[in-house]
Formats: sequence, C-alpha cells, structure tokens
Amino acid sequence: MSEFDLVVRGGTIVTASDRFRADLGIRDGRIVQIGHDLSGAREVLDATGRLVLPGGVDAHVHLAQPTSDGTIMADDFDSGTRAAAAGGSTTVLPFALQEKGKSLREAVRDYHAKAEGNCHVDVAFHLIVSDPTPQVLGQELPALIRDGYSSFKVFMTYDDLRLTDAELLDVFEVARREKALVMVHAEGHDAIRHITRKLEAAGQTAPYYHAIAHSEIAEREATHRAISHAQLVDVPIVIVHVSGRDPMEQIQWARKRGLRVHAETCPQYIALTRDDLKGLNMDFEGAKYVCSPPPRDTAAQEAIWEGLRDGTFDLFSSDHAPFRYQGEAGTGKDNPRARTSFKWVPNGIPGIETRLPILFSEGVSKGRISIERFVELTATNPAKLYGLYPRKGSIVVGGDADLVLWDPEEARTITQGDLHHGSDYTPYEGMQVTGWPQVVVLKGQVVVRNGVVDTDARRGGHIDRTAI
Repeated sequence: MSEFDLVVRGGTIVTASDRFRADLGIRDGRIVQIGHDLSGAREVLDATGRLVLPGGVDAHVHLAQPTSDGTIMADDFDSGTRAAAAGGSTTVLPFALQEKGKSLREAVRDYHAKAEGNCHVDVAFHLIVSDPTPQVLGQELPALIRDGYSSFKVFMTYDDLRLTDAELLDVFEVARREKALVMVHAEGHDAIRHITRKLEAAGQTAPYYHAIAHSEIAEREATHRAISHAQLVDVPIVIVHVSGRDPMEQIQWARKRGLRVHAETCPQYIALTRDDLKGLNMDFEGAKYVCSPPPRDTAAQEAIWEGLRDGTFDLFSSDHAPFRYQGEAGTGKDNPRARTSFKWVPNGIPGIETRLPILFSEGVSKGRISIERFVELTATNPAKLYGLYPRKGSIVVGGDADLVLWDPEEARTITQGDLHHGSDYTPYEGMQVTGWPQVVVLKGQVVVRNGVVDTDARRGGHIDRTAI
C-alpha cells in the first residue's frame, strides 16, 4: 500500500514567510508530510526547477451574477472556475447578490444551485447586501453570518446597489454585533452623477469619460466616509479595488490611528491606465476597459506599487467582472444604450486567469516585490482575512494540498485565444509576462498539467467556513 497518494518532489517551496527545498507528501487531499527524499507514492510530480506555491486565493470575483440592465455576465461557475484553475487560483470567493426587493437568504440558495457540480476549484461565498430591510437586518443577515457567510459587500455607488449613509451604519452595526467583515466599494455616488451630467451636457459621452466621471477625488471622499462610519461603529472593513494614492492615504491615516481597515488592489491598477479607455482615437473600443474605479495614470500605478511593498495592501484580487464585448441581442458591453453614453457601459473587466501572472511578472520578475510577498498578497492574506486559513493559502501539514508548480522563467504573451474565461476579449491583450503556472493541484488532484486544464474534472465545491 502506498504511503502517499502524491509526492511533489524537488521543487522550491515558497510561503509568505520562507522559501526552502523540500518534498511534499499528500494523502486524502491534505499535506501530511514535508521532508526530503519522500517515497512510496502512487504518483510523483517532478518540480525540479519550479517554485511550489500555495494555490492562489482570489478573494474578489463576480460569477453568474444577475444584472439589472439586460446585460449578462460572461462567466458562470464552470467557465469562471476553469479560468481560475488555469491561472493558478485554487479558491475563489464570488458574491451572492441580493437584488432589491428580494430575499438575501433566497439569493444565497439560488447561488448555491448555480455552483453545485460546476466548480473546477473551491469556492466560498461573500454576500452583497443591496436592500437592508428590517427582515434582512434583523433575521436574514445575522443568520447567514452565523452559518459561515462571514463577509459581505456594500456599495456606495450604482443606482441599484448603493446604500445611504444611514443604511451603511445599520449594516455596519450588524457586522460588529455578529463579528462579520464588511467589504466596501467606495466611490461617491452624487459626485459621480454630478460630473456625469456635466460631461453629457458637453457631448463628452465616449467610454473614456467614464474615467473622468469616476474621479479619484470621489473615491478618496467615499473612502474617508466609509472609514469614518466604521470608526463610529467600531467595525473592521475592507476597502476594495483601491486605484491610487488619494484613497491609499485615507487608509494609511486610519491605520496610524489604530483603526481596523484593510485594503485590496487589483491588476488593472498596475497594468492599465485611463488612456486605455480612449480606444482607437476615442472610439467605443475603450468600453473594453471600463471598470470602477477606473485605472488612473502612471503616478497612480507607482503609488500602488508603494502600497504593495510597504504593507498598505493586504490583498491582491482580480475583481473579475466579465462581460462579452459583443454579446448577443445587446447583452454585452457594446449595446445600443451604452453607445449613447459611457454611464450605460457595463462596469467590469475579466482578469481571473491573468491575476497571478501579471503580479508575478510585474512584481517578482522585475524586482518590485519578493516572491514571499507575492504569496502573502495572493494566497495567505486572503485566506486569513476571510476565514479559510490554515486549510487554504499556505503550505502546511494538515492543510489542503492546493498547489501550483510555477515556472518563473516562462515568457508568454497574453492573448485572448489562450485564455479560458467566457469573455470574448482580454484587456491585457499583447502584454508580455514572465512566469506562468505549469501544474495546478486541487486537494491532491492534478487539475492543470503542463498548462492544460482537465476540463472534465469538476473537483471543486463550496467551502463551509464554519468548519475551518
């Protein structure tokens, strides 16, 4: 009888705090031994010359999420988690979104039905609270938090999602009482609407002007307001998808005062700028890059790198929000209403598969951050913050055998034809990267081998955070 189901041999293991040469012995989906010259396995993976990393934990993705404008997200759980696996992420956290006027509990039930049997990697759900009725605040949200849905997101903009300041304070109170973590999309709704009206009146309606309407000032103001509300209630929050220095400084201000404020940033803020929204001579191709907050400028990129180095950022997530550029019957970004004004362009870009290669290439390969910091930002910190550690996010005895054998020297050009997501484009088309996942292991089972995804294997499932 074999001592191990799988041995990973000869690689350099990297965690958030260390790197060392060792073998990994895996049995029943868990790491059971870390040592040298391990033998007695049914299968051996030769990791010579490769880094052995914890599977990535992408803590901010949107899959199979309903919309209110007739557009359709390009990824369901099948295609979205397949792309995650191909990019080296073995756990993703999408959102069960409560639509206004509907039950939060029913939204969670419906989301489970969409995920069941369709996941190539493991998933854990955040909630989105858009309608904090007395029923939701008094019964549904507290009960769901106790059931393990211990993180939820709120919006300070978007007509169909935003909460008023009074509503934010109400949900923060529930989070404090139930010990939940609140994720905040911090952009000032009224400021955005004000600028949008002025731009439209001047005939400035191309996708590029989305980046002007969603100004960094509006993001800074909302970040400060969210922090102030959290300070008033005494609740921890995460400011998600931070785009530049202005909101970063608000987070740093809060941290210096001992407030529990966490911060997340994303690939678009180190790899894109607002000029990408211009498309070809200010045409509609710029819609491919519309997301909120939008990419800023090169100075903002440098600020983000400072924050990735100095610890301002806890998380590096994709904020994967995929739409097709040319969806059928007006379901994509290029739809008749979007052509009339940037404000109708569906917000969001695909990035679940390219998150890790972009940060590795731009960060580790170019000497901006260490490989240990890469692991911390992309796996260990999100697992810790969202209640998945030590099962996920590190390489420890007893943890899930979620691993990536990474080739740090492989050079690739990102192109849509090589990717696995449901979108018909990538905003990173033509970007050259160094470093790519070669083999991906989920709970001791190989799901990606030599860059090829086992598309028939759907070995992922929902993780019960109450059981960790």
